[in-house]
Amino acid sequence: MRAVRLSVSVAAAAALTAGVAGCAEKSDGASGDGAIQVTATDSKCDVSDKEFPAGHVKLAVENKGSKVTEVYIYAPGDRIVTERENIGPGTKAEITAEVRAGDYQIACKPGMKGHGIRQDVKASGKGAAKKLDPRLDKAVAEYRKYVQTQADETLPLAQKFADAVKAGDIDAAKAAYAPSRIGWERTEPVAESFGDIDPKVDVREDGLEKGQKWTGWHKLEKALWQDEKITGADKKLADTLMKDLKDWVQKVGRADINPTSMANGAKELLDEVATGKVTGEEERYSHTDLVDFKANVEGAQKSYELLRPVAAKNDPELAKELDTQFKAINKQLAGYEEGDGYVSYDTVGKKERKELSDGVNALAEPLSKLAAAVVK
Repeated sequence: MRAVRLSVSVAAAAALTAGVAGCAEKSDGASGDGAIQVTATDSKCDVSDKEFPAGHVKLAVENKGSKVTEVYIYAPGDRIVTERENIGPGTKAEITAEVRAGDYQIACKPGMKGHGIRQDVKASGKGAAKKLDPRLDKAVAEYRKYVQTQADETLPLAQKFADAVKAGDIDAAKAAYAPSRIGWERTEPVAESFGDIDPKVDVREDGLEKGQKWTGWHKLEKALWQDEKITGADKKLADTLMKDLKDWVQKVGRADINPTSMANGAKELLDEVATGKVTGEEERYSHTDLVDFKANVEGAQKSYELLRPVAAKNDPELAKELDTQFKAINKQLAGYEEGDGYVSYDTVGKKERKELSDGVNALAEPLSKLAAAVVK
């Protein structure tokens, strides 16, 4: 779930962005390793280079503020090129991506909210070409199939949920709610890359932008679990949800998918867990957070497994660590299984939530290095 973003045509976005991470090119004013320095505070987002060569780009981010922040590279129309969430005060992070020639914005979001503090930047030239391991092409093709399958399989599950809402059957709608979200949660970074779909279907009430109408899963979640009633407006909203999800399914096949977006998307899914699922904020009414948690992990693991042959060749120690941490987090989650799903998250105590958080962090740290490893 993200804040509202504007849409941009896929053709235009494809002309501006690509996602093959790797070693950064040198740029005037950058650090010795070619990284562009991004210094974030609670009121500023300073970028060392406002113009840099297109191609492989690395951002070296330092958060000198008092709030957790996130950093984005946006193409026109708020099309997300790449992002990194959950950068704590006093900490540093690296973001790798490939950008094509064009105009962009680098945004820092103190408190991880709102439009962000933005700097206009420009990538010049045709971009640096680099011959990649041919196995990466296969990984991208397989992941594209996976994403489309998840979207296609979501529609009938979401329709079952919508039909129950429209029938006024609260119990049936509650039972169908969490399963209807699994495919979305597994592939959420791809859906978010379009900009306009996520705010329609997955925004929480406190994530609404000024003037934005609240629609989507979470508004219906509130109606079912907190209000415990289904109104005529809710029934109409169920149809709107299906319309928006069908739009998502149609767009998925045209998404920009590449090794960088796969690797960075895997990390984004772990950030989603850290900032929404572990805290219990995402599913605050239904308490089905562990279903989303598992789906996020599954989506991240799918990206990793497809990229693993190349990552293991380039950085065997990283691959070994990721194998260990994925196994560990899945074992933790298995302890909360109940029937075909998971226990209600409001039954999970503070100590156990801390343990889950530690497990997520242990996986997220090495996962943040995957993008660079696959194209060394």
